[in-house]
Amino acid sequence: MLHQAIDFRDECDALYDILEPLSDEDWQREGQFKRWTINDIMAHLHYWNYGAVLSLTDEPAFLQLMADLGEIRKSGEDHRRFVDRRINHAKGKELLGLWREYYVEMAEAFMHEDPKKRVKWAGPDMSVRSSVTARLMETWSHAQAIYDMLGIERVDADRIKNVAVIGINTFGWTFVNRKMDIPGPMPHVKLTAPSGEVWEWGEPSESERIGGLATEFCQVVTQVRNIADTSLSVTGPISTEWMALAQCFAGAPEQPPAPGTRFRVET
Repeated sequence: MLHQAIDFRDECDALYDILEPLSDEDWQREGQFKRWTINDIMAHLHYWNYGAVLSLTDEPAFLQLMADLGEIRKSGEDHRRFVDRRINHAKGKELLGLWREYYVEMAEAFMHEDPKKRVKWAGPDMSVRSSVTARLMETWSHAQAIYDMLGIERVDADRIKNVAVIGINTFGWTFVNRKMDIPGPMPHVKLTAPSGEVWEWGEPSESERIGGLATEFCQVVTQVRNIADTSLSVTGPISTEWMALAQCFAGAPEQPPAPGTRFRVET
């Protein structure tokens, strides 16, 4: 059984628990991420869960989806309007129900697949394990904007190790995606998990190292926080450059949020 699929479901469940009490009016509130509303965020997550299932079950349909999206981008239409049409303009409680029903079924489908099977995606092909892990990462990172706007202090579980691993694995990608040379070996990374367990990657080094809370590392590599707004310890020029540019998700290079622009609203 693919445990990343279970972790994905559990992360979705945690987000569901904070969304379920909200009114439809709450779903229209804008957050700090590109002024997206909760409706925008959840439509995006639901639609790309659908895309991940298509990539697993119907490759030609997934490739058509990507071609359609490419045409929309050429036309200059807002991606959110494209997604909104594709989900029949579902919003609020209706969208919450659709998303929940779909992610539960999706997790079950991925749970029993061959983890090494290759599937298509917006970037390079990936394994089934990587595909569902990427959906967990997207859910976790976009959910941060919702926690922030609602003023809820997030309590993470150790399943965020999946997000940290993506952050580690995309050290080189951060630079290659910007057409930059990889500046050297990946720094030593030592993180404290929500449970207190210690996770480490890379060769031990006194000159190039990153240390601190796993949650904050995940926030930086998913670009939901600027490195300056965390307590991470960063030593060495490679470490500093990586944390200033880190991007663990596919797509064109994105700049991290400016210092002080992504934070939990006080209620």
